[in-house]
Amino acid sequence: MFQPLSVFVGLRYVRSRTHKFFVSFITWVSLAGVSVGVAALIVILSVMNGFESELRERLLALTSHARVLAGEGATPDDQLWQRSLDQLRATEGVAGAAPYAEMQALALRAAEMLPVQLRGIDPQLERAMSTGAEWLALGELDALIRGEDRLILGRVIAERLGATPGDAVTLLVPSIDADGTPRPRLREFELVGIFEAGLQEHDGTLAFAHLDDVLAMTGDDPRARGIQLRFDNALAAPVISKSLAAGLPAELVVRDWTQDHASYFRAIRIEKAMMSIILLLIVAVATFNIVAMLVMVVNDKRTDIAILRSLGVSPRGVLGVFFTQGLVIGWVGVLLGVLLGVLLSVNVGDIVPVLERVFDFRLMDPEVYYVTRIPVELRLTQVTSIAALALLLTALATVYPAARAARIAPAEALRYE
Repeated sequence: MFQPLSVFVGLRYVRSRTHKFFVSFITWVSLAGVSVGVAALIVILSVMNGFESELRERLLALTSHARVLAGEGATPDDQLWQRSLDQLRATEGVAGAAPYAEMQALALRAAEMLPVQLRGIDPQLERAMSTGAEWLALGELDALIRGEDRLILGRVIAERLGATPGDAVTLLVPSIDADGTPRPRLREFELVGIFEAGLQEHDGTLAFAHLDDVLAMTGDDPRARGIQLRFDNALAAPVISKSLAAGLPAELVVRDWTQDHASYFRAIRIEKAMMSIILLLIVAVATFNIVAMLVMVVNDKRTDIAILRSLGVSPRGVLGVFFTQGLVIGWVGVLLGVLLGVLLSVNVGDIVPVLERVFDFRLMDPEVYYVTRIPVELRLTQVTSIAALALLLTALATVYPAARAARIAPAEALRYE
């Protein structure tokens, strides 16, 4: 098969066994460094993707994909809420819509007083929307009966209050009369259930009661009412929310889950970016080794370069020889790193238990962490981007040594031979 001379000679140099030991050692170190760096980057980002997906699922387990709220200064009436609810249910892409009420309250029991986010729901509509069905047992949802003042608390709140199902918990809602006089509303609820979602934001703050019981405590505050929405595709929430907002009355606004939990995912993106930069330094160090190795090869092959030039090979052909050698070493390292990274990512669930047994430790202790396994989500776009970036770095590493080889004068190289 036809091969350009520069490619043929470059491949021969890669396979050559006549390199000095130190040059060969640097070659293998460079290849291993590129492989380890690429593999580590793929594995770490895959694990972080898994934790991001796990966090998103847990956040959405007890929250809606979007909420319709009263706008600033707006006071929508019952008819407007009902018309909007009917309109939303008939919209394509909306899997479910249900009214809800939410307010800040204080949970009181004995000497304990804790702030809670009191959310009023309709159990039948909630179950139809599949909101919280994973964390709230259907029996607990059915226990929220209209007018019975029943309550479901997160595990953390219940433990801090020392409350168990059957106990009475008093809820206090701060309010101000029309004349500006503070007048808190007190109501006693019966604790009928305890849920555990696996997130401090839910387990340590949320309390559920029947929608009508919560509305009875809100008075006429329009900010406490709203409509929660579930979409066919949660990831499309920002796009769908914008289209919904355009068709709703001006008194109502739409907020999707990406706005409500923006700080969580912004922190994850920053962590992933910083981790990528740190791990890319491993690849960068390996590319510096490639530069050093090729410079030593160029010095070792000065006579060969002079002979090639004397036989009519152009400086560009000499450049191609060492460019080929550097690319083969770097790209083989990238390919091995991609294969190793994908293999480790796919089998993390099997590797971690083995390491835990061998070294006698628990990586994700269930007494400390809500997530007891290492979730992994391998994304093809990330693997492709990592491989492309590593290939680019290794290609850039060959430019200087190859250019240096192309500038060698044949007469100068052969003078002392």
